[in-house]
Amino acid sequence: MPYTDFTDSGLSEERSQYEITVKLFFLPNKPASDRCAQSREAINFVLQELHVPSIDLLIVSYPGIAFDADDEDGNTATEDSLQADADAESVDAMIETWKCLEQFHEEGVIGRLGVSEFGKDRLTRFLKKAKIRPSVDQINVRDCCVVPKSLIVYAKGEKIDLLTHSDNTNILPRDALSDLLGKGESGAGILGEGGLKGDAEPQWVIKYTAVVKDRGVIENKGYFGAVEVQDK
Repeated sequence: MPYTDFTDSGLSEERSQYEITVKLFFLPNKPASDRCAQSREAINFVLQELHVPSIDLLIVSYPGIAFDADDEDGNTATEDSLQADADAESVDAMIETWKCLEQFHEEGVIGRLGVSEFGKDRLTRFLKKAKIRPSVDQINVRDCCVVPKSLIVYAKGEKIDLLTHSDNTNILPRDALSDLLGKGESGAGILGEGGLKGDAEPQWVIKYTAVVKDRGVIENKGYFGAVEVQDK
C-alpha cells in the first residue's frame, strides 16, 4: 500500500528487528457503528508514520470499563467500578467492533489482537463469541497491587498473556483537548480567534510503540488522535 511520508525518520532498521504494539482507544459517547472506519484510519496513521506494512499487536480499549481487583476476587466492588461497568457496552456490542479488527488480522495488517481491562467473567463471555481469540489482556494496576489469582489461572489456561499498563482511563478529556488546540501559551493555536470556531470533540486515540527486539529499546513511540470541530 502507498504511504504518506509523515516524517523523515520511520524506523532505522529492518522491520523484522522490531516489535510494534499499538493501543486503540475508543472514546465514550461515540457511535459503535463508526469504529470500523475509525480503526482503519487510526491504524493507517501508524503504518504511515513508521513506514511499515504491519504491526505485531493491537490492543483495543473499549469505553466504560474499569478493572477492579476487589470485584474480580469476589469482594465488594467500589462505587467507581460499579458505575464504570454499568456504563460499559455489552459483550455482543464489543464483538461487533472486534469483527472489524479480525478483518485486519486476516489481511495481515495485525499479527495479534488483545483487549484491555477484561476481568475473568467478561473475558469468558468474550472468548465464546470471538472468531479470533485475544492473545493479550492488558490490566491497569495503578490503583491495585496485584492481578487477581482467579484471572491469572484462567488466562494461563486459555493461553492469554496478562500485561499491565498505567494509561489514563480518560485518555483525551475535552478540557485538555481545548487547551491543546487553543490559543494559549502551550496550545497549537488551531481553535479560537482566527482559527476554527466551535467545540472540539475527540473521536479516537491510538498509541504506538516500536521496540528493538534484541535490545529492548524503544526507538519510536507516540500518539495520534482524531478530533471533530462542531459549530456552536
